Amino acid sequence: MTTPTTTTEGSERTLQRNLTNRHIQLIAIGGAIGTGLFMGSGKTIATAGPSVLLVYATIGSVLFLFMRAMGELLLSDARYGSFADIARDILGPWAGYVTGWTYWLCWIVTGVADMVAITGYIRFWWAEVPIWLPVVATALLLYSLNALTVKAFGETEFWFALIKIVAIIALIVVGVAMVLARHVDTSGSVAAVSNLWAHGGFFPNGWGGFLGGFQIALFAFVGIELVGTTVAETADPQRTLPRAINSIPLRVMLFYIGALTAIMMVTPWDEIDPGTSPFVTMFAMTGLGAAASVVNLVVLTSAASSANSGIYSTSRMLYGLSERGDAPQAFGRLSPRAVPRNALFLSCVLLLSAIVLLAQGDSIIGAFTLVTSMAATLFMAIWTIITVCYLVYLKRRPHLHESSPFRLPGGAASAWGVIAFMGAMVVVLCLEAETRLGLVASVVWLVAVTVAALVHRHRSLARAHPRG
Repeated sequence: MTTPTTTTEGSERTLQRNLTNRHIQLIAIGGAIGTGLFMGSGKTIATAGPSVLLVYATIGSVLFLFMRAMGELLLSDARYGSFADIARDILGPWAGYVTGWTYWLCWIVTGVADMVAITGYIRFWWAEVPIWLPVVATALLLYSLNALTVKAFGETEFWFALIKIVAIIALIVVGVAMVLARHVDTSGSVAAVSNLWAHGGFFPNGWGGFLGGFQIALFAFVGIELVGTTVAETADPQRTLPRAINSIPLRVMLFYIGALTAIMMVTPWDEIDPGTSPFVTMFAMTGLGAAASVVNLVVLTSAASSANSGIYSTSRMLYGLSERGDAPQAFGRLSPRAVPRNALFLSCVLLLSAIVLLAQGDSIIGAFTLVTSMAATLFMAIWTIITVCYLVYLKRRPHLHESSPFRLPGGAASAWGVIAFMGAMVVVLCLEAETRLGLVASVVWLVAVTVAALVHRHRSLARAHPRG
């Protein structure tokens, strides 16, 4: 499919619909396989044990319902370019402001987490590399890739996601082969299905450990909503969006449940180092050193993919905020290649804050936990706002719901279930000190941006209706 890279209306350029079904499907898969799975699952396994499988299945099921609600909303009005437009239209301009800026910060924080993870992966090979070098190099690379065209972003993310898919499928196949061969790792443990319950049971750390597993696992799913920001640049959203959303349950079963089951069958959960990626650890403990390096390269690619998606998303959200007057006009300007270059530049510069975080933290995983808990809370706020929008939409526009070809199964009951789950997750994030800090930081942001939204709204009304 070939489309022009720019459209000129007068002297103004607009975003282009250059993302095809192939791009959207792989972007959706890439969004569901994030750094939280590759880097954070080690700590999640150490916290919850084998019950981590139930943790991922629960989160995946709830977020599938959220995605169906979001999909129905996005397809109900062709004017929606992202879910910030949904919030603005249904709840009011203040909600669009809060949603847009919060989602922008979501991906900035997530990008910082990816920078932390990338530094950890680089140090797998070169332990003495300066912490600033991987961060700066990655930020420059991401800016260069995204400054080209949206199609260049789509192609890059397509191949990043493909690498992740192939790697996870290969890991599952190798894991099953090791179980069948009764492989013995370097610590003397035998690969077996019974490892899922033979080391303290399925809930070895009790219900406390099970609930604690949600803290990091939540971050593994951030980006699942990324397809919602690609609508304005998608060639056929009515066809591609439902396909991408409906494939979520299969992706969760394969990429999360399948991969972690294989890992814990080969390496008992209590032998997995929470400070490193269990994907790398599994191969390192089997004595396959070269394979461990290959897997480390794959998870490095995954973190770069996540950061790439985040940079795309933040630049488009900031562009949209500028278009609506909620951000400085400079961020609404497009390059000759129809890319919001100023918004892109700011997002890449802010990724460099990972250097400060790494310099002040005690460990890679400690810094990672802090930023991921903040990111998870901010994303939950976005998911909740959109779910509330869905409930208001059902009440105000029942005719659109009835005529929708892509309705949320269960309607209002499912939406209330999603909101109840998000509330429970806030309680869970309060249980541990390090995730509580990220939660508090998120709450401070949400209060501040809501106040800013109300002030901005008041000033806009004052300019529109001056006195005297």
